[in-house]
This record gives sequence, structure tokens and C-alpha cells, in this order.
Amino acid sequence: MKHFLIVVDIQNDFVDGALGTKEAEKIIVPACEKIKSFDGEIFVTYDTHFEDYLTTAEGKKLPVTHCVKGTDGWRLNPEIEKALNGKSYTEIEKLTFGSTRLPELIKKSAGEEDFDITLIGLCTDICVVSNALILKANFYDKNIIVDKACCAGVTVDSHNAALTTMQMCQIEVV
Repeated sequence: MKHFLIVVDIQNDFVDGALGTKEAEKIIVPACEKIKSFDGEIFVTYDTHFEDYLTTAEGKKLPVTHCVKGTDGWRLNPEIEKALNGKSYTEIEKLTFGSTRLPELIKKSAGEEDFDITLIGLCTDICVVSNALILKANFYDKNIIVDKACCAGVTVDSHNAALTTMQMCQIEVV
């Protein structure tokens, strides 16, 4: 059986940058431990925007410039980078909350082999939930897991609401 770990957007701007929170800072150690001990294939997503972010549909609703490609805020948190050092992983730049490419890459990698998928990252209530639901829709018979100790939301309440939503959609929250 194959195991996939999806590291969602643990980028500087979501940890201690433009949209960072104390809760996001608190997940770094458990997320690093999860990455280091994970035995399987890893995918790392990057929320990716450009200089015109404030003119986009998302930018008009969330007018905080963040994760502009090539900036320090777009880069992975340094501790996460260290945890990934020496591991093989696939990077995925996504222009919106969820990646439609991710299911294709997982399907190609898994082939005919059975698999499960674990997600960790930021923000639980936006990008983690979006990717988890996309994956569940594509792999409805597979075990999709979210490790809540390695996730943080915009607020504690919205984090918990997203976890409840995922549980209602038969995503396992551990």
C-alpha cells in the first residue's frame, strides 16, 4: 500500500508573514516531525500569486498581498525546508485554494496500488479543506486523513469548523 503526504502551503506568509498567526507558528514542530518520520511519497503545495494579486478576484476579497512568487513570503518555512531536506518530493504551485493537478499526480504515481492520503498544513479552513475535498471527490473510496495537530486555520473557530466539515464528508481527522 502506498502512502501520500500532502504538505499544504506551509509558506512564510502563512506562518509569520503577511497572514501569519500564532496558531500557524505552533504547528511547525509537529509538521516537521510528521514530514521527517513519513514513509511514502510527499507532495508540497505552494499558494502562488503574482504582482497583480490585488486586482484578482481573490485579491479583491482578501486585499492582503501574500505568497507572491519569488518573494520570501512565498518560500517554505525554513524549518519545513529542513524537514524536507534529503526527502524526495513533488512541488505543486497552485493559483487558487485547491489543486486540480494533485489528483492526477497521485493517480499516476499510485497506478493500480491501493493508497491513502494524509494532509497537513495551512490554512485548515481554506486550502487544506479545499484540497481534502478535491481529493475525496476524486478518490471517494480511499482513506483521506487530516492531521489536525499539523494544521492551523485563520482563526481557531474557523479551523474547528473546517475539521467538522471534513469529518462530515468522511475525511478522517486525527
